[in-house]
Amino acid sequence: MRRLIEDEKIYPDCSVEIRTVDIGGLTKPQLIQKLDQYSISLNKYGEQLLHDERFIVSSTKKSLQTVELTVRQLGFSDGATTFELFRRANDLGLECCPVELGPYLRLQYLDQPEIGSTNISEEKKAPSGSLTIASEVLTEDIDFPKGFYLRRINDKLWLRGYLADHLHIWSPHDRFIFCRA
Repeated sequence: MRRLIEDEKIYPDCSVEIRTVDIGGLTKPQLIQKLDQYSISLNKYGEQLLHDERFIVSSTKKSLQTVELTVRQLGFSDGATTFELFRRANDLGLECCPVELGPYLRLQYLDQPEIGSTNISEEKKAPSGSLTIASEVLTEDIDFPKGFYLRRINDKLWLRGYLADHLHIWSPHDRFIFCRA
C-alpha cells in the first residue's frame, strides 16, 4: 500500500468539482446517435466498450451526483493502483460510477477545458486534462477497455476507452470521477 498524505488536504476536506449528471432513458442506439449528433469522437477502445453487449444502458432516468478528484486528493502523493484508489474512495463514502455515466457525462460536459500536454512523458499516465470515470470493469480480459475517460483535444470532444492492468500506477495528478454514495 502506498503511503497516505497526512499534511495535505484530502477529500472531503479539499475543494472538488461536484456535478449532477442525468443518466438513463435512452436506448443504446439513441445514446450513440446523440454522441454523433454532438460530434463526440471515440477512440477504438471507446467504440469497443460502447458497442459491447456487456455495456448496458438503463431505460430509467436518474440523477447521480459526481465528485471530481485527483489521486492526490484521495491521499496518494506517489500515485496508486486502481484497486487502492477505489478502496480509498469507498472508505470516504464514494463509489464507482455505472459505466454508462461516461457517455452521459460527455454529453453534459461540453465545456471541458483543453489542457495541452506538458513536456513530461505521458506514457503510462492519463493524458493531460483527461477525466477518468471510476467504474467497475465489464471483464477481467486485459485486452478489453477498463472504462471511459473524457478529453478535449484540438477543440474536439472525445469519449475514449482505456486499458490499464491491475499493476498500473495512476499519477498523483490524474483526475477521476466518482459517485457520491
